[in-house]
Amino acid sequence: MPRLPSTIISPHLVQAVRHILEVPVESAFGGSGPAPSREDRWPLLRPVPRTGPAPAPPDLCRARPRLLLLLPRQRLARGAAAMAVAVEGARRKERILCLFDVDGTLTPARQKIDPEVSAFLQKLRSRVQIGVVGGSDYSKIAEQLGDGDEVIEKFDYVFAENGTVQYKHGRLLSKQTIQNHLGEELLQDLINFCLSYMALLRLPKKRGTFIEFRNGMLNISPIGRSCTLEERIEFSELDKKEKIREKFVEALKTEFAGKGLRFSRGGMISFDVFPEGWDKRYCLDSLDEDSFDIIHFFGNETSPGGNDFEIYADPRTVGHSVVSPQDTVQRCRELFFPETAHEA
Repeated sequence: MPRLPSTIISPHLVQAVRHILEVPVESAFGGSGPAPSREDRWPLLRPVPRTGPAPAPPDLCRARPRLLLLLPRQRLARGAAAMAVAVEGARRKERILCLFDVDGTLTPARQKIDPEVSAFLQKLRSRVQIGVVGGSDYSKIAEQLGDGDEVIEKFDYVFAENGTVQYKHGRLLSKQTIQNHLGEELLQDLINFCLSYMALLRLPKKRGTFIEFRNGMLNISPIGRSCTLEERIEFSELDKKEKIREKFVEALKTEFAGKGLRFSRGGMISFDVFPEGWDKRYCLDSLDEDSFDIIHFFGNETSPGGNDFEIYADPRTVGHSVVSPQDTVQRCRELFFPETAHEA
């Protein structure tokens, strides 16, 4: 008898046929009467009277479909269902996205990503999809996470300015502008108030770029974004004691109550002003169509008032509060590489 080539036999088919052959006869044919004979159950096995020369051995490759069609109907249905479940289980893979804040989560504030952290993220990408959502504009995020436009190749999703500028799989999807949303009059009132407030502030040092105009927000820095790293740290320590940014935000909330503005501190020296609804949750709306089973979010400013708080607390995400890039890596190891979770 010719041997059926192993390369054309699906493992799922073998499993289904085994399932069929193991079903009890009574459950397959129904009733409690006497079990059918072997020949009744398998018509191909009935003896055929010979009236001529013996027939050639059957071609099993062609006989297989006929054999399946002659199986008892209930068993065939059970086998087909088992095969469908097996195939679907083989195809189905849980869709997971890990979404990361940038400053304080993947990098020190405004610094380049550590090569070891970058390498780990690419290893993580072999198991899940990865993305970043930051308050900074695209150029700053790209500078911190790679060279040139590497960031949109290294991450499946890049959401700059809280997601008002969106890249997916290396392609720009959309870009929103705050001036179109707020209108020029409100925008100028906001800028003028901030400049007047900062003119009255007495700080150990002041530098330049106190207001940075971005597509989806205004970034306000009392010391000025052009300060050095040492000056940045000095202001941050003073801000913890004097609550400089917190008091500034409270003044803005009072002045612009009912104007549809939101405020959140970000990083060490600034805070963001943006239209209501344009916080980091903005990026989640564009992810709905991708139907992820789980979206993990990792951020360091997750307390109320921080620019990670809203997306961290959103029911569409599983939020993780971290304190450093190394902490982020460790959390991801525990979740997706438990066999190496002990590696610090």
